[in-house]
Formats: sequence, structure tokens, C-alpha cells
Amino acid sequence: MSQSSGAGYLELIRSNANYRRIWIGDVASLLGDWINAIALYVLIRELTGSPLALGLVFITKTLPFAVASPVVGLLIDRFNRRRLMIGADLIRAVLVLGFLLVDEPGEVWVIYLLGSLQMIVSALFIPARSASIPNITTERELLTANALSAATWSTLLAVGAAVGGLLTEALGVRAVFVLDSLSYVVSALFILRTTIPQATDKPATGVSILRQAWLDIVAGWRHMRARPSIGRMALAKATWAVGGGGLVYMLALLGEKLNPAAPAVGMGVLYSARGLGTGIGPVVMRKTLPQESRWPAMMGLGIVASGVGYLIIGSIPWAAILVLLVVIAHAPSGANWVASSVLLQIRTEDRFRGRVFATEWLAIALVDSLSILGASLLLDWAGVTLRTAILVFAGIEVACGVIWLLVVVPAEAAGLRAGRDLA
Repeated sequence: MSQSSGAGYLELIRSNANYRRIWIGDVASLLGDWINAIALYVLIRELTGSPLALGLVFITKTLPFAVASPVVGLLIDRFNRRRLMIGADLIRAVLVLGFLLVDEPGEVWVIYLLGSLQMIVSALFIPARSASIPNITTERELLTANALSAATWSTLLAVGAAVGGLLTEALGVRAVFVLDSLSYVVSALFILRTTIPQATDKPATGVSILRQAWLDIVAGWRHMRARPSIGRMALAKATWAVGGGGLVYMLALLGEKLNPAAPAVGMGVLYSARGLGTGIGPVVMRKTLPQESRWPAMMGLGIVASGVGYLIIGSIPWAAILVLLVVIAHAPSGANWVASSVLLQIRTEDRFRGRVFATEWLAIALVDSLSILGASLLLDWAGVTLRTAILVFAGIEVACGVIWLLVVVPAEAAGLRAGRDLA
């Protein structure tokens, strides 16, 4: 895949109506999600003041993916992905309105329950969307579509977090929850007009959905074990999350330190910087590193670079320079995300793609949740300072990048040589 053969961003949006509709729906729902996230972080801190309670909010945004993944893979590969995405949007539109019921510490459990349900439904929507992109784009459009989707996620994180901080301070959390609900409705309306061709496997007859889900897990893992090049890319994002999950969680606490007078604004600014960084990374990668063979090494170096960025953050006085450092630390993670997604889409057959992406999200969710839990327990129970915790998890991130470079990159090179030998 060469740079010259790739479609341009505007060309893709103008000429591919199906991708354009899914993309516009993404813009609406992602903006609502990031506005909602800042409001939830502020609400939980106001009601509890506990780092662990905040960490549990983050976990409810990741761990449900792991719980839902086995059935998700089954549904995505067996049923119409377009209808699944529309249904997921409408269910989430109702669920987020439930946050309006929470106004005292004794009702915090409602946040965890509804947040978990919202993310279980999202665990259906996100892999279904990822698995659909190759079905609605040409080979020439695929990298551009993934880069644009990732850049959109990042841009909406940047804009949504900043706007969310301001709206939460100005209007209050309840107005923000209503806006998030409306964003899902807008997304569903655009996907409703989309056509998504799809190759599906027929489920075995006389088998329960849970039994079929288990059979699909086994089939998915066997598929990846038989094709190590797929398995390696399915673990790429989880490798970053070993240290990165805890670091992203601690950005919320760091935002309070940055602007104690208006915590929502401080959180919004730092998460906005994270979004800007993850948006810059894929754009730079697409222009400067179009050769797929070089992506695995880039991904390992990117994990190391993210860790180094946070080592600097943990070592200097906390002032406005943090915003720039967060941008720099998260640019490599955005490039890693796009590179691993494109390689998975290219290497996986359509009939297995839903199961592979669901397995990938299972790994991400489990690792991310454990990382966040470790960071929150370190802060809440062990009494470690925020600065020390950031340094610990930044060191873990660097170590993960080094391991990737020592283990995965040589395996990818060997696989490439073997492919050439067989050609």
C-alpha cells in the first residue's frame, strides 16, 4: 500500500456515501460521549472525593467489553451489522438518561450500573463498526478510512473534552447527559441510511447462543494461533494499555491539580490534549510511513515514546507545559491504534473479522481495567502520591515497548521473509 495510491480524506467523504454516513454518526455520538465523560468524572469526584471511586468509573468504561466480547463476536459475524449498530445507538440513548437520577453519594452505584450497561452495548457497536469498514471501502480507501476514523475519535475527544469541561461548569452535569442521549439518536438516523455488504457464517443448529459464543471464542483463538501475524496485531493495543490505562485514568486527577478552582476545565484541557495527540499521530504516520512492513517497529517505538513522555510529566513542576507534553505522549498511541487496526483488517477474512476484533477488545478491556485498578489502589490504599504513581506507570509503559521491540518485531520480520520465500 503506497502513499500515492491512497484516497484523500475529502475524496473519501465525498465519494463514499456509506462511509460518510457512518462517519457523521460517529462525529455525533463521540462528541456526546466525551462531553458525558467529563461530566461523570466531575460528578463522582463531587459525590465521593475518592480516587478509587473515580477509578471504578473508568473501569465501568472498559471491563464490560470483556464481559460482552464472547457474545459480541457471535452477533457481529452472524447477524446484520447495520441493524446491530442502530439498535445499540437507541439503547444507549435511553441508558444515559438514567444518570439524571443520581444526585447523592448513596446513589453512586447507579453510575456504575448504567455505565456498565452503556459500555456493554458499546462493546457491540464498536467492533461491528470496525468490522464493517473494509466492507464499505476499497483497498485504496482502507488506510484513509481508518486514519480518518481514528483522527475523528481524537478530534472529538479534544473538542468534546474541552467543551464538556466548559458545559459542565456552565450548565451542570444533567444538561450534558441529555445532550449525550440526543447524540446517539443522531448517529442511529445516519446509520439507518447506510448499506453495508457482509459475509456471514451461519450458526450451528440446535446450539444455544452461549454455547455458540463459547465455540466462537475457541474458533477465534484457534484462527489467531494458526495465524500468528493476526494474533500479534490483536494484542498491540493491549500492550500499550498495560501502562497506558493507568496513565489515562490519572489524567483526570492531574487535571484537578492543574486547575483546582475549576476541576472540570482542568480535566477537559488535559483530555483535549490527549485527543489532539492521538489525532496527530495517524495523520503523520499516513504521510511519512506508508510502508506496512515498518509499522510493527514504529508501534514498539511509539509505546516507548509514550512512556518517556509521562516520565517527563512526572518529573517536572505541573504547569501549562503539561498540555504540550500530553499531546506528544499520545501521538504515538494514535498511530499505533490505526496501524494495528489496518493490519488486522487486511490479514483477517471477513467471516472471522468480528470474532477477531471482539477478541482484541477483550484483551484491551481486561488489561486496561487491571491497569486502572492498580493505579487507583496505589493512590487510594497504598497512599502513593500522584506524581510517584505516574512515574511507576510510565516506567511500565517503557518496559512494554522494549518487550514489543524485542519479541514482536523480529517475529514480524521473520514472517515477512517467510512470505517472500513462499512467493
